[in-house]
Amino acid sequence: MDARTRGTEQEGISFGEIEVCANFLSTTDLTQDELEHLLDRAGRFKSGIDQRKPLAGRSVALVFFNPSLRTRASMQVGIYELGGNAVVLEPGASTWTLEHREAAVMDEDKTEHVKEFVRVLGRYCACIGVRTFARLENWAEERTDPVLTAFARYTEVPVINMESAMHHPLQSLADMMTIREKVGSGRKRVLMTWAWHPKPLPMAVPNSFALASAQMGHEVVIAHPSRYELDEELMEVIKGKAREAGGSVEVTNDVDAAFDGAEVVYAKSWGGRDFYGKAQADVEHRQAFRHDWIVDARKMRRTNDAVFMHCLPVRRNVIVTDEVLDSAASVVIDEAENRLHAQKAVLAKLLGEKQ
Repeated sequence: MDARTRGTEQEGISFGEIEVCANFLSTTDLTQDELEHLLDRAGRFKSGIDQRKPLAGRSVALVFFNPSLRTRASMQVGIYELGGNAVVLEPGASTWTLEHREAAVMDEDKTEHVKEFVRVLGRYCACIGVRTFARLENWAEERTDPVLTAFARYTEVPVINMESAMHHPLQSLADMMTIREKVGSGRKRVLMTWAWHPKPLPMAVPNSFALASAQMGHEVVIAHPSRYELDEELMEVIKGKAREAGGSVEVTNDVDAAFDGAEVVYAKSWGGRDFYGKAQADVEHRQAFRHDWIVDARKMRRTNDAVFMHCLPVRRNVIVTDEVLDSAASVVIDEAENRLHAQKAVLAKLLGEKQ
């Protein structure tokens, strides 16, 4: 596929032909070997073995529709360390408001269409990163990642998903890197547990963590209360990837038993798809799970000396107790650091650096 081919089919990284660039929208199209290749490269960046600067003289646009700490800082630092220049843009704040819908009559609050926005940026920058959260209003629409898809449709340079309504592949790469560092390579028993939060949150992080864990061949346990199931079609993909990689996927509503034998505990809250557009109904439904669905020392004692992970930011004594978060089992700071190294690996690969 030519590097300038437009379209949403451009969803993976081609490792067979390094010169050919593609968008990085999710890990779906990557094989386990390709994921391992990225993790190896990230490790070389982290250790300082690889000090090449493939972005020298090039700029990368970072488009933030939503707030960010780790993604924004790690991308800016990573681009700098690879020799490049980061151009940070915030539609509706530092730039014009953006319309993404096809055939829209732009007579309201949107000033510029993605069609022009993304193609202009492509004349200035070698790559475009996009961060756009789910609004939790319309499940059928948001599960298609409409804003990210619009960027991918019109781009003439690679697009990186810095978190969308459905996926956060950069976080999941850092997560897989952290598991390999802290627990070792090979198949591990990995628990992803829903945790209580006072309001519904997007599904991008749990979607991508479950997907990448399955692709790496782990024994994945997904624990959540009733009505917080992940997307059915994505779950079929996750199960298929697990079979291909020699792993497994188990889903349970038993929060205590889910911890048994876990080597990794990954906590995250998310909203139920049945509640999209009904935030108050979600808030009321989740109240029943407030005290049971928290990661605490009692549950961690049921594990196989598991490490505790969370993508951050995390609400202390809501998602996880201080006792666990401040313990030696917690690897959340290392996990956050690994965002930098994993993203450098993606940038170097996407922008056509030959090994």
